[in-house]
Amino acid sequence: MKVSGFTFVRNGVILGYPFLESILSVLPICDEFIVNVGASEDDTLERVRSIGSEKIRVIESLWNPEMRVKGYAYGQQKMIAQFNCTGDWAFYLEADEVVHEADLPAIEAAMEKHLSDNRVEALIFDYLHFYGNANTYAWSPGWYRTAPRIIRNSIRTFCPDALFWVVMKKNKTARYPRAAHTGATIYHYGWVRSESQMNLKSQQVLQYWNKPHRKIDYSEIDPFILREFRGNHPKVLESWLSPSDGLFQAIPGHRLEIRERKHRLMLKLEKWFGLELSKKHHTLVR
Repeated sequence: MKVSGFTFVRNGVILGYPFLESILSVLPICDEFIVNVGASEDDTLERVRSIGSEKIRVIESLWNPEMRVKGYAYGQQKMIAQFNCTGDWAFYLEADEVVHEADLPAIEAAMEKHLSDNRVEALIFDYLHFYGNANTYAWSPGWYRTAPRIIRNSIRTFCPDALFWVVMKKNKTARYPRAAHTGATIYHYGWVRSESQMNLKSQQVLQYWNKPHRKIDYSEIDPFILREFRGNHPKVLESWLSPSDGLFQAIPGHRLEIRERKHRLMLKLEKWFGLELSKKHHTLVR
C-alpha cells in the first residue's frame, strides 16, 4: 500500500495557518507528501522546504484572481496537488487541520482494511472545530461533524470548491463518494488564530466566492453551541497553540441570527429523536 498526503497553502504565515504542523502530523504514515504552494507575500514556501523530508514534493502555482465563482479557485489548487499524488490512497488535509499522533495507527489500519474493497471510495473522520481558544470547540449541525479526508486515488474524483469531493460516474453526472469511517478525528484550528488573521483570511478567501467581507468578532456566537474540550491536543501543536484557561466566552446578550436559531432547533431535534443532522458529503458504506 502506498499513501500520498497532499495539501495546498498560500500566505500561510500571514494568515496564521498551522500548515507545517498539519503536514508533520501525518507525514509518518505517508510515503510522499505533495504541497502546492501558491505565490505568497511571506515565507510560506521557504518554511515548507525547511521541513527537509525526502517525502515532500513541492509544487509552485499561481492563482487566477479572475476566478471568483463559488470558490472554484480553491478546488483548482486542491486538485493540482491531488493530480500529482501517486499512492493508492490520497490523504488531504486543510492547512489548519491536524491529526493526533494517537490516531495514526487507526488511520493506517483503516486504509489497509479497505484497500481491496472497491465499494469504499473514501475514508471519513470525526471533527473537532476549536473556537476562540484551545479549550473550546463548537458543536452544532452548522459545523460539519464528519468529512472525507482520504480518497481512493484510482477513481475519477473532482473537487468543486475544495470543501468536498464528488465521484464522476458519467461525463454529466456526479455523486458523493461511498465511505467508511477511520475511527479517527481531525482537529480543526482555523477559528483559534487571532481575530486579525481571521479577518484578513476572510478578506482574501471571500473574493473567490464573489462575496463581501463582514468583520468577524469571535465573541459574536451562540454560547449554546460552545463546549469545553477535556482531551489533549496533538503534540506537534504544543508550540503553536496560545495558552488559555476556561471556556471561551461569547458576548452577553448576543442576538441570534436566523441560521443560529435554525441550528438551535436542529440541536433540540437531535436530542429529542436521536438524530444527526449535520451536512454530509459522503454515503456511508455499511
